[in-house]
Amino acid sequence: MRQDGRRSYEIRPLMIQVNPLKDPEGSVLISLGDTKVLCCATVEERSEALKGTDAGRIKADYNELPRSSSIRKKSEMMREKASDRSKEISQLIVNSLKTVTDLTLLGEKMILIDCVVIQNDGATMMATVNGAFIAFRLAIDKLLQKKVILKDPIKEILAASVVGILNNGECVVDLTAQEEKQALAEMFLVKTESGGFVEMHILGDSVTFAEQQLNECMVYGQRAIDDVIAEQKERLSLDYEATVQLKPKTIIIATRNKGKAREFATMFQAAGYAIKTLDDFPDIPDVKETGTTFEENARLKAETIATLLKCPVLADDSGLKVDALDGRPGVYSARFAGEQKSDAANNAKLLYELTNVPDEQRTAQFHCTLVFAAPNKDSLVVEAQWPGRVGRIPRGENGFGYDPLFVVGDTEKTAAELSESEKNAISHRGQAMQKLKDRWQDWLEGTLA
Repeated sequence: MRQDGRRSYEIRPLMIQVNPLKDPEGSVLISLGDTKVLCCATVEERSEALKGTDAGRIKADYNELPRSSSIRKKSEMMREKASDRSKEISQLIVNSLKTVTDLTLLGEKMILIDCVVIQNDGATMMATVNGAFIAFRLAIDKLLQKKVILKDPIKEILAASVVGILNNGECVVDLTAQEEKQALAEMFLVKTESGGFVEMHILGDSVTFAEQQLNECMVYGQRAIDDVIAEQKERLSLDYEATVQLKPKTIIIATRNKGKAREFATMFQAAGYAIKTLDDFPDIPDVKETGTTFEENARLKAETIATLLKCPVLADDSGLKVDALDGRPGVYSARFAGEQKSDAANNAKLLYELTNVPDEQRTAQFHCTLVFAAPNKDSLVVEAQWPGRVGRIPRGENGFGYDPLFVVGDTEKTAAELSESEKNAISHRGQAMQKLKDRWQDWLEGTLA
């Protein structure tokens, strides 16, 4: 068993946050344990000197923050070594992406991949190449969505892994920084989903190793690549094909919460649109809410599902911000008491944390951000807040979530004691919907791009 409790063939928790930055065509923050790499893909027109050639181009740049590891990289020698390593990894990224891309389909486009290690706890090449591919995939998806290119140039998914042989002879995958110091040899693999080799590097530290160890490294490396590809597919939903034939003028409400869906449905149905929810697509993978803001989470849901289903999608991210708790639970409102997402447990935890807080200091706001996404359009974003305070006893049966505890404004009624029509008129979601009502139809039907 390794120091962090993993088996030899287990990679650390892999987290993929897509499009954390608003400006690049594709961006991803990829975390492999405590190793964190930010990768961005930028689409540019090729320079005049390169125009007229047969294919698009891919360029890459790799760097590490000086304090990404336990020691700040500042000496001239360390900078020179870092420069050589940056060039090596940059070229590795380019070679890997070129192998799975039909560059002729990019036309006059150049895609620039920038990767920065912001925290280094080992396996940075593994995290970087995987992050670079995902950012590249996201940028290509945007070009396809906007019809800048008409055919997907990416021929196959790829993924990378790193395996090492420790000084005790043990073969392990996804080495931490401490394990890298103990490694006698390391193997770096990049392979496609179908099993084709893209790159393979083996580096030994003045030692030999047996064929059996090499075979074991290959097996572990392939297993790690399979795990990474599975996470890529789940996160990007690359293997999902919509099986439901959608009629024209259909809008998807990105929720399985019937209460939320009812609040949105009336507005769209009045304009002649049919409404569906995620319950109509039981096979669609859940979009993980990895954002740190309400807008990031709503964008993730709306834009991911709109790309999959090729239709307009409205998503919201809502939550309760309690002033005495420094804005918590905020974006974690639905899972405040744990991943099981229990309303009763969330309310109980909230009351516990406010046990000794007097009424005048229990002020709070319900926040709602709505993101409306559609193919070939920049998303429409509106937001609103509903002020109130947190009560001491749950009251009312008409709401869900924190409604039974949320005392509305200067009244003594909780949100759960309001009728549905009363709540919709003044709630955070109702206010956001009113803002959306004035804009969505022109935006969707083409008057506003």
